[in-house]
Amino acid sequence: MRVDKVKFTAFMSLLVNIACSIYHVALGVTTASWWLLTIGGYYLILSIMRLVGVCSKENQRFLVMFTGRMLIALSFLLAGTAVLAFVKDRGTSFPLVAMLAIATYTFVKITLAIFKWIQARKCSSAQMLTLRNISLANAVVSVFSLQRSMLVSFEGMSAAEIRIMNMATGSAVCVIVFLLGITLVKDRTDTKNIKKSSL
Repeated sequence: MRVDKVKFTAFMSLLVNIACSIYHVALGVTTASWWLLTIGGYYLILSIMRLVGVCSKENQRFLVMFTGRMLIALSFLLAGTAVLAFVKDRGTSFPLVAMLAIATYTFVKITLAIFKWIQARKCSSAQMLTLRNISLANAVVSVFSLQRSMLVSFEGMSAAEIRIMNMATGSAVCVIVFLLGITLVKDRTDTKNIKKSSL
């Protein structure tokens, strides 16, 4: 994958994340909703990481360390969404057609994230490695969001069962995002061998 293409994709994702962050934070403030504020904070951190990933040109070790630490911070923020999902069951119900569209979008996102993960394993670029981890973190969070909506959109599970499923999936997502951050921080001593990206 060409670096220019990766930067363009990351830049478009950055714009989407910024818009989502502003929307959720503004709505969370006006409605006094901790849930919306938490989701807004998640998109804000994601936006910062993508911005640094796109703009970083020389200090590759800083890029890897910064992204790793931000992903670790993001995992703790996501723990808040898991707790809220368990306590208040904050899933949003959608019609069947909307749920199919959301499910398709989520499936495409997770597929692309996995593809980028495999592809980036052969690349020594710090920018590719960090954007890979960010994309995968975003994808697994989308799966969590999809599950919450599906459980309240379709009948078949009790409120208690929905809360347990949300807590279990949310906890798994937090662990995955935390590990994505740890892998970058743990390998900080190896970043001297990372080739500089030809930006």
